[in-house]
Amino acid sequence: MEFLVITGMSGAGKSQAMKVMEDMGYYCMDNLPPALLPKFAELCYESKRTIDKVAVVVDIRGGEFFYSLFKSLEGLTDKGLGYKILFLDASDKTLIKRYKELRRPHPLNQEGSIIDGIAEERKLLEELKNRSYYIIDTSRLTIGMLKDELYNIFLEGGESRKLSILITSFGFKHGILMDGDLIFDVRFLPNPYYIPELKKVSGENKETKDYVFKWPQTNIFITKVIEMLEFLIPFYIEEGKTQLVVGIGCTGGFHRSVAITNEIGKILKENGHRTIINHRELR
Repeated sequence: MEFLVITGMSGAGKSQAMKVMEDMGYYCMDNLPPALLPKFAELCYESKRTIDKVAVVVDIRGGEFFYSLFKSLEGLTDKGLGYKILFLDASDKTLIKRYKELRRPHPLNQEGSIIDGIAEERKLLEELKNRSYYIIDTSRLTIGMLKDELYNIFLEGGESRKLSILITSFGFKHGILMDGDLIFDVRFLPNPYYIPELKKVSGENKETKDYVFKWPQTNIFITKVIEMLEFLIPFYIEEGKTQLVVGIGCTGGFHRSVAITNEIGKILKENGHRTIINHRELR
């Protein structure tokens, strides 16, 4: 039986994740008091095959009960009940923005600063994050992208590596990708914009892709970028990085960068990496 403990920062998307897990056939329980975790898991395991996939959300909403979580996890281990932890995280900036949009106080600081509440929660969850089998940073993910990431992990092989790679196309004329870890400029390639029949056809289409990839330098560039990423990824994982943002930029973010982003993303997926493809200017 699969027994998944979903936890993480408040506002990082645990509720959305639970809905996705339900769609995938998991029996889900939200805000379970940690003290009940071993007993609940035992009941699930004793159900034989009636319940074979379970996801439980445990977080600081449990108040004082939350502090018994580590003892409860040890109880699962003592009983020989296997489990994995999925930790959802997001940047402080993203969490603050989400709280302000929803006009909600932070659960650890109902009357005070959201920033202070986030800092306290991050400190409380540090050890739990270090114990987690899966870590997803939702800072740059839409609900749809989070769904794709969860489906990729839990329905397509249960990828255990903790680094997810976000490949994003963008247009320099609309501003550089501010949160990119690695930025590649593909404006050295011939621009389909100047081909009348391709001017309004994005890099998502075969006609534009064929034009972009008919140049030898395109394929050489793809090969070299993949080689560089494959060299860097193990070191990012070793350093504890959970998300790598790779930006592919052209002039408008409509033709060349889109076609190349799709190709790099496809190759990384084929190589077994957790990869999300995003096109900033096509939203």
